[in-house]
Amino acid sequence: MLIACPYCGPRDLAEFTFERPIASIVAIDAPVDVAMQALFTRDNPRGPSAELWRHAYGCRAWLRMERDTATHAIADVAPYEAGA
Repeated sequence: MLIACPYCGPRDLAEFTFERPIASIVAIDAPVDVAMQALFTRDNPRGPSAELWRHAYGCRAWLRMERDTATHAIADVAPYEAGA
């Protein structure tokens, strides 16, 4: 499977590592109950998901990937921008 890195072009899946769903990223100053909800009790639906990935064995960039969790089809890959 190839992933289209915005910096390196199409690269093999083995070069990338999954970090987490974007929804589970919590602000450093978030209240404890909000952080716990986002990290440990969030929904895990099938279908489209915004995820944080890293091109670990390439340019090392953090990427925002739109991927379907049921089919693994990738709709979009873009540089990750915190807070966006």
